[in-house]
Amino acid sequence: QVQLVESGGGLVQPGGSLRLSCAASGSLFGLVAMYWYRQAPGKQRELVAVITSGGTTDYADSVKGRFTISRVNAKNTVYLQMNSLKPEDTAVYSCRIYAARGDYWGQGTQVTVSS
Repeated sequence: QVQLVESGGGLVQPGGSLRLSCAASGSLFGLVAMYWYRQAPGKQRELVAVITSGGTTDYADSVKGRFTISRVNAKNTVYLQMNSLKPEDTAVYSCRIYAARGDYWGQGTQVTVSS
């Protein structure tokens, strides 16, 4: 059974940066894609970024040019580098890994952007 452990969330001032990590235990055989989602209080969950097994990336319009998704295959880890953070980026961020053997979610990590 694959488990995802996220880290890197916290409190940051507007304009600051954070890097989220999501490490997967177990085999990711048949990896299709890795994702980052976020959900702010009172709002629907939003897809923030995706990276496919082939390395193609895509982003929500609201984060393009500020966030970067990447992965290290040898570590079964996906990252989300977040720069120029804004108060509206405040949310719980969750990673998701979709593979041939299953669809796995992390527990979420809080990101708060506030002065």
